[in-house]
Amino acid sequence: MREGLSVDQGRDFLRRGFSRRDFGRLAALLATGAGGVASFEAAQAQGLSARVDIPKDAVRINANENPMGPCPEAVEAIREIVVRGGRYLYDETFAFARATAEMEGLPRDCVAAFAGSSDPLHRSVFAFCGPARGLVVADPGYEAPERAARVLGARTTKVPLRADGSHDVRAMAAADPQAGLIYLCNPNNPTGSITRPEDVELLVASKPKDAIVLVDEAYIHFSKNAATAVPMILQEKDVVILRTFSKLFGMAGLRAGAAMGRFDLIERLRDYGAGALPVTGMVGAIASLKVADRLVPERRAIVTDLREDLVSWLSSRGCSAFPSEANMLMIDVGRPGREFAAALLRNKVAVGRTWASHPNHIRITIGTAEEMAKFREAFDRVRQA
Repeated sequence: MREGLSVDQGRDFLRRGFSRRDFGRLAALLATGAGGVASFEAAQAQGLSARVDIPKDAVRINANENPMGPCPEAVEAIREIVVRGGRYLYDETFAFARATAEMEGLPRDCVAAFAGSSDPLHRSVFAFCGPARGLVVADPGYEAPERAARVLGARTTKVPLRADGSHDVRAMAAADPQAGLIYLCNPNNPTGSITRPEDVELLVASKPKDAIVLVDEAYIHFSKNAATAVPMILQEKDVVILRTFSKLFGMAGLRAGAAMGRFDLIERLRDYGAGALPVTGMVGAIASLKVADRLVPERRAIVTDLREDLVSWLSSRGCSAFPSEANMLMIDVGRPGREFAAALLRNKVAVGRTWASHPNHIRITIGTAEEMAKFREAFDRVRQA
């Protein structure tokens, strides 16, 4: 049974079996190396660690992980379920999807559970792009959609961010009249900058006909000002929204996430995979949602204080960064970012990768107070050298 289906839908799926189209699509993806997309994304997320060994005692602020880890409630739920890990336990997947739908005020069939948000991100490109339907992304932006588009032979059009780091939605809407998918990450990765809700609405209203807007809200819990696009699902707009528990909820290694959208759009994503989801991730996510009213503002405040303190420190040294409302900063170091990052690694601080459009910038993750102190020390040593 595919994950995220209701019980009745699952029974119907088992009765009718896979269609030829299901097998054809899956075979085509495997033949074109879709499995390589996931490994590529892991390499991208790790930045330097994809190419260079990171010392075990190094500070790791390179992959937008959350050093706080899962909340105690999630840890306890995971501990209790592990002994039952010999079963698929599909009910926990259904329960997670129901809990997400209830929290967001959506019908149950508008939510599908996944192991993080990377899986539905790639499925969205596979479902809505192709040789005749292109992909539109921001620059700098998260590269995984572009890589998936290359697997399909779909063109990618990059649109520079505005000066304030927000998405240039008018330019994105006009960038490709044959676009199948327009990707908007809010807050944006790698800059942490936000795009106003009215701009997201303008993009949806002015996009090419039949194009889908994919709104990646992986970092939205860190921001007080980035409004969710969920209301547009209730308006039956051409929007798919991604969420993950890898960031603020600290479950990057446990894998839990969701895609939200109109029922017909969510159904199109289901064609590109099958199998049970990690029950540890499902129960951990459910437990996290139950305490989200407390957990989100607490963790947001911790990250915000550390980030703003670092921004002030960087400013005192004449360094600027994109305005961020996430757990990352994209910093202008005034010289080739790759060289600067390599020098930081020699000082046992691993930071994220660079972007071709901003070669003098590096991206760093907001870590613990201790990790940020070590970053400052290494940063000063590298600049003085």
